[in-house]
Amino acid sequence: MRTPTEGYVPFATAVLPEPTSDEKTLAVLAHALQLISGFIAPLIILLIKRESKFVRFHALQVLFLHIAYFVIMGGVLALCLIGVLVFLPAMDAKQPPIGLFVLFPLVWLGMMGAYVVMLVLAIVFAVSAGRGEWAPYPIVGRFAAKVAGVTLP
Repeated sequence: MRTPTEGYVPFATAVLPEPTSDEKTLAVLAHALQLISGFIAPLIILLIKRESKFVRFHALQVLFLHIAYFVIMGGVLALCLIGVLVFLPAMDAKQPPIGLFVLFPLVWLGMMGAYVVMLVLAIVFAVSAGRGEWAPYPIVGRFAAKVAGVTLP
């Protein structure tokens, strides 16, 4: 007798192609080399191995992460510049600009924190790419999968 769930394959268990060892290596390099070269190495890897969905997915994740990083840091720096200009003392005052001493450390801490997050993401996802996993980044991973033409579980 057949049960109601027998033969049923849920959408979440979509079959993704098993990557080769070369694809795993290139995906690991895309994640690891972002720490040294930023978006340049993942872009080169994407252009070299464009036909592989696995490599394309992982390289696009790194590229989209860097795009988000640049947009966020540009906004933070713009806010810092506005804050410094707003808090500038009058030109005849003999006190230092308080905006510079308050906002600069906050911006510096934010940039260092963002770099630590990128470092952790690079290590964790390089290891998962080395295992052949299709692990998406927390925010940009689903968008990268859509662009790469991959349906993630």
